[in-house]
Amino acid sequence: MTGPLSLISLLLAIFLAGGLWVGFALMAVGIISLEMFKTMRVDRFLAGDVWGTATALELVTLPLFILMGEILFRTRLSENLFSGLAPFVRRLPGRLLHVNILGCTMFAAVSGSSAATTATVGRITTAELNARGYDDGLVLGSLAGAGTIGFLIPPSIPLIVYGVLAEVSILDLFIAGILPGLLLAAMFMLYIGAAALAQPGAASSPEPSTSLAQKASALGKLLPTLMLIILVIGSMYVGFASVTEAAAIGVLGASILAAFERQFNIRMIWNALLGTVQTCSMIGLIIAGALFLSKAMARLGIPTEVANAIQALELAPVTLILLLMLFYLALGCFLDGLSTIVMTLPVTLPLVVGAGFDPVWFGIFLIVTIEMAQITPPIGFNLFVIKGLTGKSIARIARAAAPFCGIMILLVLLLIGFPELATWLPQSAR
Repeated sequence: MTGPLSLISLLLAIFLAGGLWVGFALMAVGIISLEMFKTMRVDRFLAGDVWGTATALELVTLPLFILMGEILFRTRLSENLFSGLAPFVRRLPGRLLHVNILGCTMFAAVSGSSAATTATVGRITTAELNARGYDDGLVLGSLAGAGTIGFLIPPSIPLIVYGVLAEVSILDLFIAGILPGLLLAAMFMLYIGAAALAQPGAASSPEPSTSLAQKASALGKLLPTLMLIILVIGSMYVGFASVTEAAAIGVLGASILAAFERQFNIRMIWNALLGTVQTCSMIGLIIAGALFLSKAMARLGIPTEVANAIQALELAPVTLILLLMLFYLALGCFLDGLSTIVMTLPVTLPLVVGAGFDPVWFGIFLIVTIEMAQITPPIGFNLFVIKGLTGKSIARIARAAAPFCGIMILLVLLLIGFPELATWLPQSAR
């Protein structure tokens, strides 16, 4: 076991450090390791495995949810979110800073992409909040932290990938992510309120009060997005539609919203389809490479050997999970979340299931830990998105995001202490 595992680790480090695409790197490592340690037709094995991955019915959900997010990304949703949410948070400590949290949470429920959530909400809120005199650190940090909620609130692209790789119900994963996602948003808002009270200059001067008519008008701007969220998530929760059918409903709803705003045209459709193809191609290549490498590792007996070695240490289940949390936090500094999932799951999932943990719970635990990879230097993708929006340095944005990263660690500890946060809702929905 030591020889194959050492070779795989070394080759992965070399290929990734050399800039080779993750999907190709995973495939190359699988091919080389099988050629060296097994006598078999690797070319046929690879061809059959890639074809099986590309034609898996579970992956139909992925392009549909991505297309829904691409369509909404090209509408006036971000403007409507800001103007629609602002009247309802003016009297809270921190005032309009909460729009970052609530706006990202709402867009995450119709997007599934952390980067798209950050970019869509941030292109309006950062300019507005800075112009109103809000503390720059809280503006940047709240956007960076809240943008990661797109990984947790359904429909989540990483949850779909995890469900395919782990052979776990995607619907159960979607439902399991609702409570932790809302809890994380609430924890972010509590922190902003506490920070605003501790630093009176962090927020602008009190906003003018709004009449009931103004609040009704603002609610009208939020209503289309709320209806789409209810339509997509509600149809899955009550059993009216499968995950794939709900994704198709979401695309239809997003198209209607775009048409209602008079932005549904040939150019917008082309750009949305092109963005979907590019994203799906990237994710599909990573998934194909990951599944091939995982099967190659299974042929070499690596997951079983690693599991037996760790079980020989007789670690308590909680100790194992805490070590995995530190492991994923360290990986998050160097790899993006999706790559982390596909590269480590063949080894870590059997360990966790063998220790008695629910694979649905582990999916939520894993997503929260890789969320932190989005806002940790040097390659936190959300940091680069915000840098593009604001022109601030990566170091400045990372410092602002650090407290929100700490809040996510607290959420992980809460999930460990109270696993029902992730398991209760899917169990009650069955």
